[in-house]
Amino acid sequence: MTYATIQFKIDNGIAVLTLNRPDRLNSFTQSMHHEVRDALNKLQEDKSARVLVLTGAGRGFCAGQDLNDRAVEPGAPGVDLGESVEKFYAPLVLALKNLPMPVICAVNGVAAGAGANLALACDIVLAAKSASFIEAFCKLGLIPDTGGTWHLPRLIGHARAMGLALLGDKLTAEKAEEWGLIWRCVPDEALMGEALAMAEHFAAAPTKGLAFTKRAIQASYTNTLEDQLQLEAGMMRELGYSHDYREGVAAFMAKRPAQFKGE
Repeated sequence: MTYATIQFKIDNGIAVLTLNRPDRLNSFTQSMHHEVRDALNKLQEDKSARVLVLTGAGRGFCAGQDLNDRAVEPGAPGVDLGESVEKFYAPLVLALKNLPMPVICAVNGVAAGAGANLALACDIVLAAKSASFIEAFCKLGLIPDTGGTWHLPRLIGHARAMGLALLGDKLTAEKAEEWGLIWRCVPDEALMGEALAMAEHFAAAPTKGLAFTKRAIQASYTNTLEDQLQLEAGMMRELGYSHDYREGVAAFMAKRPAQFKGE
């Protein structure tokens, strides 16, 4: 597929997916959804890829849904937004969650609506100091979709989640870091450098162990302690037989850098 709304490349184990509709603040259309899905499918198939960086082109990360793509006039027949969530946004969130590798989001500007919640669906979120997060759904009579109602209370607690969702106020990147909504706020000019340095770290890391860590933390939200301990035992059993575990121990004992294969 030739991409018109995104940029996608894989190099030295690092995949970079850039939302590329800067004139519309990288807001989503059906075409962009199809292209992002195609890129994520290719990422699953490419065994060389060990980390994904998601970012946006231009001055914004993503303004959510392009309303021109689902425009309705007062008095006109409505559109089935539930179908849009089921067909596009929910599968996108689950695809990022289920990727067997770390997903880094580099928020380079405004992240609004589905764009904000797309960022929160990633494993580690870095944001430029000038970036902001806006749960704009309440201004349209909607709810925070794209996993927003799931991620917000888990990341920042009930009170702050309610405030952001019901008021739709802009949250600065610095405040987002202070609240624990994101991992780190960095100077604008350092954002991609930091994101790619982190990606290089993950590309040389024991990828299977990172993927299992990601799955285990996600499972902890619904598991009992007993279930989680059993899950940990099963994962540790499988990882204990891996090349990367043996290499990690050997490198530690020999006081040398480990050469992980990312199996």
